[in-house]
Amino acid sequence: MSNTPTPSGNRPDIRSRNFSFELFPPKTADGLDKLKLAVRRLQAVGPLYFSCTYGAGGSTRERTFETVDWLREQGIETAPHLACIGSDKDEIGAIVRRYIDEGISRIVALRGDLPSGMGRTGFGTFRYANELVEFLRAEFGDHFHIEVAAYPEFHPQAPSADADLANFKRKVEAGADAAITQYFYNADAYFGFMDDCERLGIDIPVVPGIMPITNYSQLARFSDACGAEIPRWIRKRLEGYGDDRDAIRAFGHDVVLDLCRRLLDGGAPGLHFYTMNQSAPTLRLWEDLGLPTSAA
Repeated sequence: MSNTPTPSGNRPDIRSRNFSFELFPPKTADGLDKLKLAVRRLQAVGPLYFSCTYGAGGSTRERTFETVDWLREQGIETAPHLACIGSDKDEIGAIVRRYIDEGISRIVALRGDLPSGMGRTGFGTFRYANELVEFLRAEFGDHFHIEVAAYPEFHPQAPSADADLANFKRKVEAGADAAITQYFYNADAYFGFMDDCERLGIDIPVVPGIMPITNYSQLARFSDACGAEIPRWIRKRLEGYGDDRDAIRAFGHDVVLDLCRRLLDGGAPGLHFYTMNQSAPTLRLWEDLGLPTSAA
């Protein structure tokens, strides 16, 4: 993919793109009720699927199962995250067979973060996501559409950009069908990453991850932890709004809306929205982007 945006007259039909939403398992019954309401509103626009996160070392495993169970009871296409750090083949196999019994055919395969206090000997059977992908393919063939993670601004633990690209290529060669990126706010980072993928012969769809901006302190904390860059001009504007939440949301919406438009105009195969279990920010972006809506 070239980093020169496709002219709008030649842009692929928006209906051919894939749009999906990400959830995290809530910690409380009240949180689960709020998630269910958000999902009903989000599902009304007809996303391809919902993904659901999974904590390091299985720290949110039961809550993930509860959330995934409810989604499947509603007949919603669901892609559970599966993090392999701290787990062995038997554990992973049991989880995957549970998902097969529920009719799940998508998985987001991740290494996951090493839990605090766990030394390197606590990795478990799998050390890297490509090993998890290899296991899933060896044990379950083509049953699953497997998504993996990609990092346009490069993984914070990668020793170099080339090393990170090599890691991504290993996941693709192991059998990944597609990738979802860490969120970012610089479209050029995505297009540059896609140019690098083309150079390495990587041709799977790489869907940009989109994080709406609604709370600056929360966003800054997340970004510092995961290595996602908030461009300086955006940081300064957000800092200048102080506690004015309405101004932060309005500015954040405009920033992310422009980012999404650039990505779609440049040929991105879809968008994956990190909803933070809220419907309004994502649905506003959906409407302003003119994305197709089909009641599900």
